[in-house]
Amino acid sequence: MTITAERKQEVIKEHAQGEGDTGSSEVQVAILTERIRNLTEHFKGHAKDNHSRRGLLMMVNKRRSLLDYLRKTEGQRYLDLIAKLGLRK
Repeated sequence: MTITAERKQEVIKEHAQGEGDTGSSEVQVAILTERIRNLTEHFKGHAKDNHSRRGLLMMVNKRRSLLDYLRKTEGQRYLDLIAKLGLRK
């Protein structure tokens, strides 16, 4: 259900703004998106896992908040990120 350390490093390298960037909004959204995709796959086999579903909803809300912040401050970076991750507006 969680992402491996290697996969997390790959995601960070893909979306980092510069060297050592691990906390920018783009990186955080990309990591959350990866975790959300893993959890949705988990629910295909475990439909009654309501405890994990709560965590999924919290991650989706956190990602939405970060995307809203990014849209307000840097509109073009927001558009580039949702296109790169395949998210809808």
